[in-house]
Amino acid sequence: MILAAGAGSRLAPASPDVKPLVAIEGKPLLRHALDALVAAGVASATVVVGREGDAVAAVARTAAIPVDSIENPLWHSTPNGVSLLAARERVQPGTLLMMADHLVTPSLIRRLVAGARGDVTLGVDRRLGHPWVDEADVTRVRTDRAGNIRALGKNLLVYDAYDCGVFVIGPALLAALDQLSAPSLSEGVMALETAATVDIGASPWLDVDDARALAIAHSEWRRKVTGGD
Repeated sequence: MILAAGAGSRLAPASPDVKPLVAIEGKPLLRHALDALVAAGVASATVVVGREGDAVAAVARTAAIPVDSIENPLWHSTPNGVSLLAARERVQPGTLLMMADHLVTPSLIRRLVAGARGDVTLGVDRRLGHPWVDEADVTRVRTDRAGNIRALGKNLLVYDAYDCGVFVIGPALLAALDQLSAPSLSEGVMALETAATVDIGASPWLDVDDARALAIAHSEWRRKVTGGD
């Protein structure tokens, strides 16, 4: 499952394209996400679209695996959990959930899937201070000794990891989101009884959310991932 319905307002000053269609190395961000899934062994995908949905869905159909698209008609005024709820019929235990504006590697996906447990598992980066991370905007994670999530949010003062935007989920997360008046993924995760993490280790990832991150994607992404990842 790839969420690709957002407005992308923070990236808009740096690119005229809707965020999932912003090109990195000549390929839209959404195709980077889909290609990573293919390389990790995923057999099919669903993309939730919103802004410029027809154009985003058309790019999704160029992937090497079957991809269907579902529209979130409320994309412009609701949190990201609403996009997931729009595709609830596609969610099964063990569903992989990604964001269209995140560059990730196949190794990150494989590592997360291999370590998934409980109601939801989030891929986290414990390399605090990593130069690619926007410390002012990243979702921060506080975990316990067992690697379970104890707090999640952008304003945490005490934390030990970053949210990489890649999850393994199931119906329990949908049930939690259904209980929220403004269902964001972070709040849905925190409402679950078991929310685990997997440390992504040295696997590269990048949230392409603003002009700074876009510049990093153009200048460093290929160099970082070249070498078999």
